[in-house]
Amino acid sequence: MIRFKLFVMSALMTLLVVGTAMAQTGGAAGGGGGMDLKRLAPLGVGIAALGGALGDGRAIAGACEGTARNPGAGGRIFTMLLLGLALIEKLVLFTFLTLFIDIK
Repeated sequence: MIRFKLFVMSALMTLLVVGTAMAQTGGAAGGGGGMDLKRLAPLGVGIAALGGALGDGRAIAGACEGTARNPGAGGRIFTMLLLGLALIEKLVLFTFLTLFIDIK
């Protein structure tokens, strides 16, 4: 499982490096050979949604497990769960907002 996670992270990092390298301008020749970053924005939103969904799932699973182990602390666990879920979803919404920013 660790090898799979390492492979996925390596692939994502490679895609990020290639995307930024292709976004650079041509230099002295001045030919506008840069990549249109608006095309990469939906991919970023998809990756953010995937990460947010995985984070939500782990948070909810942890809260259910914690409540099962100590039912008396269920109220405090639920409060912290809602706070955590709000912060996770905030990151996904910020990524979604990048679709509407005019990147030059």
